[in-house]
Amino acid sequence: MANVERPLSPHIQVWRPTVTMVTSITHRITGGALGVGTLLLTWWLAAAAAGPEHYATVQAVLGSWFGRLVLFGFTWALFYHLCNGIRHLFWDAGYGFEVKTAAKSAWAVIIISVVLTLLAWILAYAVN
Repeated sequence: MANVERPLSPHIQVWRPTVTMVTSITHRITGGALGVGTLLLTWWLAAAAAGPEHYATVQAVLGSWFGRLVLFGFTWALFYHLCNGIRHLFWDAGYGFEVKTAAKSAWAVIIISVVLTLLAWILAYAVN
């Protein structure tokens, strides 16, 4: 049997990334990141229950520059996933499927999640 040259179906290298494509992929990634972040939250709560020594260890890790970077990323993932989830709720209700509207709502999700993250961190440090 001879090899027949068949066309390949389109894949990621064929498509030019659009904002809606990027937000869809990012929504999946942030969902996974929130799962990992929840493990960090669980570690922090377990350490608080285990006593001052364990809690001090977790605070040292999460208080380092890398720990704060991870917490900042977790905060952004949380707000991004929340905002994009609200966007999906509108889609479930049948609104926002037009190409221009979908692109505008995608940009709104990105901008609002960044603003909410910055506000949360500014307010958290203002309290301290």
